[in-house]
Amino acid sequence: MQEILTAGKRLDVAEKVLIMVHGRGGSAEDILSLAAELNTVAFALIAPQAKGNSWYPQSFLAPREGNEPFLSDSMKVLGDIVEDLEEKGFSKSQIFLLGFSQGACLTLEFAASNAARFGGIVAFTGGVIGDHVDHRNYNGDFDGTPIFIGSSDPDFHVPVSRVKESTTLLEAMGAKVTEIIYPNMGHTISRQEIAAVNKLIFHD
Repeated sequence: MQEILTAGKRLDVAEKVLIMVHGRGGSAEDILSLAAELNTVAFALIAPQAKGNSWYPQSFLAPREGNEPFLSDSMKVLGDIVEDLEEKGFSKSQIFLLGFSQGACLTLEFAASNAARFGGIVAFTGGVIGDHVDHRNYNGDFDGTPIFIGSSDPDFHVPVSRVKESTTLLEAMGAKVTEIIYPNMGHTISRQEIAAVNKLIFHD
């Protein structure tokens, strides 16, 4: 049974929902605490907990088969949450996705694999998953979905080249991407990123 933590507004009164995806070694509780910094008072918050605090075992740059079946299972966790929300009456445009590090990679991979007009997508240090980016693997239309990708140059886990490849892919699929590379930020979420997503994604 998938452990899922919730916070914020109750689903029956919320106008929007934010799905928050923690990084490797992190937890649902950790990522939920970030909401205190975000303009998400109108949101219901949902944070799934990865088994063993990891969504898949290897680097996101490894060949996909090296991360299976864990990667597919983790993608299904997000898919099931979105499906459940739609059954409860939320449109995809009322559903937002946010992830950090490994969670950002999973978030971008899920979004690119299920492109639609989401409310907004935030990737704090991440890129789409696999040893290379093949545009033929992704279909669908983001229809102007705002996406923020922030990362450090350098970042030990996420090369800037993959961030840029991911931006190119998402823009080709109709997303409105804001990509900001911060010099020597480190593998973290910065105040500048928080300010940027509050302005770009979580504005009223």
